[in-house]
Amino acid sequence: MATANDVERARRDGVLLGIPLGDLGWFQSLLMGLATGFAAFFATTFCAILVLLVYMSVTHHPVDFAIAYRRAGFPVGVVVMALALSYLGVQWARRMARKSRHS
Repeated sequence: MATANDVERARRDGVLLGIPLGDLGWFQSLLMGLATGFAAFFATTFCAILVLLVYMSVTHHPVDFAIAYRRAGFPVGVVVMALALSYLGVQWARRMARKSRHS
């Protein structure tokens, strides 16, 4: 069981689900942020296509499946990528500040 001290240390050091995000370099942070955005885009698009497929089979109305990309996948992917890059950028900046203080 995690104590309050462990949780505070994990938050301070940038550990998320056991992954030390505070130890990533700027290029690794960039890649992780982009990969998170792409994963969110593809997962959301997949779910939106399934929802449109069910809608089409229930109502028998023709559906433009490009809606899944334009109105669901793209906005979610961009928002998740921006949030991931912001979070990872802050973690990287904290690490650089911590390094400069100890040097």
